[in-house]
Amino acid sequence: MRPFDSTDPQRFIADFITGFHDELVNSDEDAGAIVDRYHTPDIVQIADGHRIDRQKLVAHTRPTRKRRPELRLTVQEALGADDRLAARYTMHVRDPKRELVIEVCFFGRFAPDGRMRQARMLTRTVPSGTEAAA
Repeated sequence: MRPFDSTDPQRFIADFITGFHDELVNSDEDAGAIVDRYHTPDIVQIADGHRIDRQKLVAHTRPTRKRRPELRLTVQEALGADDRLAARYTMHVRDPKRELVIEVCFFGRFAPDGRMRQARMLTRTVPSGTEAAA
């Protein structure tokens, strides 16, 4: 079964991102176990030209877990075919020190069980006081 057979791609990516985030910030479970629940062991993400493998992804979760930011996600569009998903979404992030609005263009591949295998992301932080374009 392909990961998008029973779920709309917009719902799939929204649930994936918010689920991963919520488990990280609302749990004291080992970050590696949470990463492994959402990503395959050979995960490779390239975000704005920076390569992130599993080890770097686990390390990347530490500041998030420390700050425990709130996340609201708006998916503008998403298309899925076979194991691939392309999406454009906006993350609204707030922690005690700052608020960020980040536009994301996402291209990813997922395993049949819904875990992420590969991702390429381009991001843009929207200047404070302006809203992301839909």
